[in-house]
Amino acid sequence: MSRIHSSAVIDPSAELEPGVELGPYAVVGPHVHLAEGVVLRPHSHVTGHTDVGRETVIYSFASVGEAPQDRKYRGEPTRLVIGARNTIREYATLHPGTAEGGGLTSVGEDNLLMIGVHIAHDCQIGSHIVMANNVALAGHVLVEDYAVMGASAHVHQFCRVGESAMVGAMAGISQDVAPFTIAQGSRARLLSINRINMERRGFPPERITAVERAYRLIFRSGLRPYEAFARVRAELADSRDAEHMVAFLEKSERGFCRVR
Repeated sequence: MSRIHSSAVIDPSAELEPGVELGPYAVVGPHVHLAEGVVLRPHSHVTGHTDVGRETVIYSFASVGEAPQDRKYRGEPTRLVIGARNTIREYATLHPGTAEGGGLTSVGEDNLLMIGVHIAHDCQIGSHIVMANNVALAGHVLVEDYAVMGASAHVHQFCRVGESAMVGAMAGISQDVAPFTIAQGSRARLLSINRINMERRGFPPERITAVERAYRLIFRSGLRPYEAFARVRAELADSRDAEHMVAFLEKSERGFCRVR
């Protein structure tokens, strides 16, 4: 059974599945779809062509689905799709896509977006990600699964943050961050592999060792990137994680963060 406070405002075209809970003064705009078990805390706001997955909780004063902050946006019916079991804390802002950017901003499942997080238009966010307070992603950013981003880290448009990467607090990301690495600094540089993240995910020692070897070949050997990539593929042919690191970096359009 849904629990909807009498002061909540729901547009007639919105679709609410059973078990939705709306707190006092929560606002649900036109075209919104809230899946089973979604909770909107008091004064939260969801609008636009937005789909919120089951058991996601959106906290007070979060603004989800408002028009993108893009001068090229002209009111097109672009979308924001949020998966299941996300936690979106107070004052977070998530915007839909733009026509030129593919028309979709997507957020996966089981993410924790803390107070003041901003996810701009056309971002693609994976699952099991933690973004601490005031993390800001510009448009067209990709963040892969299990990434962790420290408070007030900012990511330039079109940059990518790889799987299980950790971005330190107040970091400025202007180039791609390789999977399984730690990046820090106002112009971020790599520090090491993110061993703790991999251990927490249950990676066996041999998987972590392969990642560390790939990291050393690419970032510590002095080889040119194409030479290092070839060495990784030759020496670590059985490691899907090493291959993922290489494939991710090969697709980089803005370049990628290097070691200090």
